[in-house]
Formats: sequence, C-alpha cells, structure tokens
Amino acid sequence: MEKREEKIMSRKKPTKYVKRFSTAFVIAHAVNAFSFFALYVTALPMYTEFFDWLYPVLGGPANARFLHRIFAVTFVTPTIIYLLFDRKGFFFWMKQLITWKKRDMDFFTEFVKEFFGAKAKPPKQGFFNAGEKINSMIQIVTAVLIIGSGVTMWFPEYFPRELVQFGYLLHNIGFGLAIAVVVGHIYLSILHPGSSPAFRGVIKGDVDVEFVKAHYRDWYDELVQQGVIVPDDKKKPKGA
Repeated sequence: MEKREEKIMSRKKPTKYVKRFSTAFVIAHAVNAFSFFALYVTALPMYTEFFDWLYPVLGGPANARFLHRIFAVTFVTPTIIYLLFDRKGFFFWMKQLITWKKRDMDFFTEFVKEFFGAKAKPPKQGFFNAGEKINSMIQIVTAVLIIGSGVTMWFPEYFPRELVQFGYLLHNIGFGLAIAVVVGHIYLSILHPGSSPAFRGVIKGDVDVEFVKAHYRDWYDELVQQGVIVPDDKKKPKGA
C-alpha cells in the first residue's frame, strides 16, 4: 500500500498550458513560412547556375518562374489572414512593436549570455520579449522590400527602367536580410536548448505555463491577476 502511494506521489505533474496565439496567427505564420521557403527554392536557379539542377525538379525555367509568382501571391496573404480573422491580435502585435521599456533594453545583455550557453537572468518581459520584437520588425522591413521590389520586377512595363533595375538590387538585399533573420529564428525556435515550448506556441497556439513564468514574467503576472492562471501556492486544497 505504501509503495503504491509513493508511486502515485512520484508521478510527474501534468503540464498546464495557456493560450498564446489565435488560430488566425498560427495559420498566417504557417503560410508565411511555407511561402518564404517556396520563394527561396524557386528563386535559387534564377540567381546562380549552381542550382540549375532544380529546374527539372520545378518543371523547367518557365514553370519555376510561374511557381515563384504563385508563391509571391501567397506570401502577401498572411497579413490579410491575420487582419481578417484576428484584427484585435494584429493591432496588439503592432502596438507591442512600438512599445519599449527599460526591461526590453536590458534583455539583450542577458540574451547574449543565454545564447552562448552561459547562465543568464533575463529581466521580466511582456507578451513579446525584446528579441521577438526586433525579429518582427526586421521581418516586416524585409517583407516590404521583397514585395515592393517584386512588384516592379513582375510588371516592369509600368515602372521606369531605373526603378526596375533598382528593384532587383532591393530584392536581393531584402532576401539576404530575411534569410539571415530566418536562420536565427529557426535556431532559437527549434534547435536552441529549451526552445520547444516556444515552437509549440506557433504550431498549436498554446505554451507551457512554467515556460511563460520563466520567460514572460510580466505577462504571467497579468494572467494571474486576470485569473487565467492560478499559482499552485494559491490553490485551495480539496475539501477546504
């Protein structure tokens, strides 16, 4: 009987989750990621002969260009999806990007330590930490560069020749910056130790409560005040 009780007590507590992102965000994020990589793959053989072997895979040069344009259209849709189905979430995201506090500036010093595996004490963060804000801002800038320059390249007859030529340069710069940001984003979201809870957030929309407490303490405190999260030390025992 005692062994059975010890076994029950030793069982791991079930993981508790809290909603972080809406379904609209999850879908928009997935469409954005798929479109970006599809654009990258279909563009590779157009930039260098080294990737000419992709042309047969893509159905030839003409079909590669056709696919590139299809994915260029889908690349624009995430913003539309987010705005149509979760306008409140979209504008909350925009507001967060322009809201900076001292805690956000302090974040980067500790982030560098954590990134290289050293012990760090990150300051309390809100719904988005400072790193996520910077990531979002850079992705917005690169998307504007890619989409804006892509329009001039797709419809050169409607723009001055100099602007079209400049568009090719901006397109390359935009994609170069975007690739660098995406590589870092993937590492921190999937490969970095302890990143799996964050990755779950953009896949299923919810995250581990303990992960929230450790990485977004200000947001955690807000959820406690709202009654969304009830800390274990404040829960009433059964029968009380």
